[in-house]
Amino acid sequence: MKKIIAMILAGTMALSMMACAAPAAAPAAEPAAEAAPAAEETAEEAPEASGFTTVADGVLTMGTNAYFPPYEYYEGEEIVGIDAEIAAAVAEKLGLTLKIEDMEFDSIIIAVQTGKVDMGLAGMTVTEERKENVNFSDTYATGVQVVIVKEDSDIASVDDLADKMIGVQLGTTGDIYCTGDFGEDHVDKYNKGNDAVMALVSGKVDAVVIDNEPAKSYVAANEGLKILETEYVTEEYAAAINKDNTALLDAINGALAELKADGTLDAIIGKYISAE
Repeated sequence: MKKIIAMILAGTMALSMMACAAPAAAPAAEPAAEAAPAAEETAEEAPEASGFTTVADGVLTMGTNAYFPPYEYYEGEEIVGIDAEIAAAVAEKLGLTLKIEDMEFDSIIIAVQTGKVDMGLAGMTVTEERKENVNFSDTYATGVQVVIVKEDSDIASVDDLADKMIGVQLGTTGDIYCTGDFGEDHVDKYNKGNDAVMALVSGKVDAVVIDNEPAKSYVAANEGLKILETEYVTEEYAAAINKDNTALLDAINGALAELKADGTLDAIIGKYISAE
């Protein structure tokens, strides 16, 4: 009988111990709790996976050569101009702060390729050669290179520029095209477009090649000058972006589309062109 009672007591104690031990099963739920940080990390990483990246967090870095007014130039220590304002407007649309890096024009494409800057915005013409190295945004402005001559000049077309002395603004596409087409010996380069026009007025050069809009202002301000009806070159300006950063390209194009639709682009360009 004692043995039976002992067995019963032993069984009861075992059940009691099992009941007391039941809460120990709770730690099994811990793996789910530990998995939570992974879910948080995924949520944090999602914007990077689906959005664009920039060289510096929260910053849109623009590479330019700040000696191409009215697109970019120094006003004191600040870089201003059409491109500077458009870049600032794009950065605002993207929720970023704009930073401008001034560099030699020939270094801009390399800076974009190597990730030193997020985009190149420098009155840069879209060319097939450049498209091999970078992506270009949608066009934000059209530039037209024209020829200014004296009203009594025997120059009637671009073809007549051969063997003439041509004034250009240093580093512009007018400089590049004229040097390539007519040779260094036939091109005088000036730091400012107005200096080139004054050289024409004084007879130091036979013609000036420059952007159409500034040309209109220069002719209006200087009696005896005219713009040839024949355009020299028509070019499209766009932002250069790293080929691997297609998300940034899409974001910039989206911002440019909004700025064009609401009239901001035209307002910025008109502001600087009218001031020439």
